[in-house]
Amino acid sequence: MEGRAEKRRICKNEGIAGSASSTHASIEGHEMATSSGYDYEVFLSFRGPDTRAGFTDFLYTSMIDMGIRAYKDDEDLRKGEEFGPTLLQAIDQSRISIPILSKGYASSVWCLKELVKMVECRKIKGQKIMPIFYDVAPAEVRYQTGGYKEAFDSHRNKNRHNEGTMREWKAALEEVSSLDGWNMLNMHNR
Repeated sequence: MEGRAEKRRICKNEGIAGSASSTHASIEGHEMATSSGYDYEVFLSFRGPDTRAGFTDFLYTSMIDMGIRAYKDDEDLRKGEEFGPTLLQAIDQSRISIPILSKGYASSVWCLKELVKMVECRKIKGQKIMPIFYDVAPAEVRYQTGGYKEAFDSHRNKNRHNEGTMREWKAALEEVSSLDGWNMLNMHNR
């Protein structure tokens, strides 16, 4: 119990609301996020088939339980809403973005678009990006080798996106992979 109280104290001192009551924490977290000009404290970017049902759900639930107002597309997107503009707006309205860079992340055009938006918000608004390298080495992301190279080869072969767009995606991957993050290589083998 003492450890949990200490964790709440630390979170509050860092500007993240925590409370014994998850409803109270959610309201407190929302008030803190919106009073600082942000609708969300954290935006989670992930490729659904890679991490949604396990790691991302656990991370999201843990944040909500601690009173952190987090955005996760399957929880916060409303049915019938156009998801593209809503996702990009949620990134813009978040204090921190956490891309969960998994093996298949670069195969998702929307993950790459989200990453470009995160980098833009970092440069323009000073938002934080805190990457998680989930079952992928940071070097694979940075240099687009392995599955990341295959994803870009596939994008190129489909000929749906021009070279300028793909250079923008690669630059975002390089920038984000050079940030200090969490390396969780071989996570699903544990």
